[in-house]
Amino acid sequence: MSILLLGRWDHGGNLVIEESHVIEDGDQTTIDRHVERQDNSDRMAWACEFLVDQHRRAVQAAYEEYVRDEGARLVDEVEGFELAS
Repeated sequence: MSILLLGRWDHGGNLVIEESHVIEDGDQTTIDRHVERQDNSDRMAWACEFLVDQHRRAVQAAYEEYVRDEGARLVDEVEGFELAS
């Protein structure tokens, strides 16, 4: 199982996690279905699958891979997970 995180970049450069879904590893059909529902009118939508078994691990991985080196923040609106930097 994997965790699919969906969110968006805000205008301050921060990544805001808005949804989290447990999916089968690499289930592209399910990924596409979730991504197609995202509002991307402002071209700020973001989605990524993480091969981990818990939401908090996926959020931590998203922070490490996409946010930390950019000097931005990651805001988890799903579970309010506080990140270890």
